[in-house]
Amino acid sequence: MRQAGRVVSMTIARLREFIGPGVTTLECDAMAEKEIRKLGAIPAFKGYLGFPATICISLNEEIVHGIPSARVVKSGDLVSVDVGAIVGGFYADSAVTIAVDSVTPEAEALVDITREALVQGIQATISGGRVGDISFAVEQFVETRGYSVVREYVGHGVGRRLHEEPQVPNYGVPGRGPLLRQGMVIAIEPMVNIGGWQTLVLEDQWTVVTADKSLSAHFEHTVAITEEGTEVLT
Repeated sequence: MRQAGRVVSMTIARLREFIGPGVTTLECDAMAEKEIRKLGAIPAFKGYLGFPATICISLNEEIVHGIPSARVVKSGDLVSVDVGAIVGGFYADSAVTIAVDSVTPEAEALVDITREALVQGIQATISGGRVGDISFAVEQFVETRGYSVVREYVGHGVGRRLHEEPQVPNYGVPGRGPLLRQGMVIAIEPMVNIGGWQTLVLEDQWTVVTADKSLSAHFEHTVAITEEGTEVLT
C-alpha cells in the first residue's frame, strides 16, 4: 500500500503543477491517467461502479465525484481532485483542493481550514482509540471556526478494495465507534463547506454539490496504524 500511496502522491503533485487557468478538467484527467500508468499502477476510480474517468475533479460548490469534461478551469476557482491507484492489488486514495491563482480571502480560508482539519483527524488516529475520536476532532475543529462538515459522505477503510469498513464520518462522539487497531488502514477525508452541510447530487448521478451553492473544499489521506504510530501513505 505504500507503493500505491506513493503513486497517488506523485500524481497529485503533478496535478498541482498542471492545473491552472485555461486547462480543461478532461485534460487534467488524461494527464493523471498517463502519470499513474507510467508509474506502474492502475487507476482505482476508472470503471468503479461505472465511474467514467481516472480522477474525480470538482470545482467551487462541487464537493466530490465531479466528472472530468470540457469545462475550463478559471482564475479564482477552487479545484478539488481525488485520486486513487492500485499496485499489486492494494489501493490508496487521496484528495486535495487547489486554489487557482488569486482566490477570494474566504475561499483561501476555507482551503486552509479543511487542510488543517485533515491534520487534526490524523492526529486523533491512535491505536486503541475509536473512529469517533477522529470524527469528533474534525467536527470540533471545523465547526468552532464557523464552517460545516459534510455528513452524507465519509471516509472509509481501504486495502484490497477502495471502500472497506469502517466508515469514518467527519462528525461524531469521542470514544464511540469501531476500535482503531494496529494494521488498519483508513482514508480520512474532511469535506468542509462555507455554508450548510446539506448536499445534492446532479443529474449525472455522480457530482455532489452543496445544497446552498456555497464553496466547498476536500482533503484526504490514506493512513496506516502501525507499531510506530500513524503513517501517512499518500
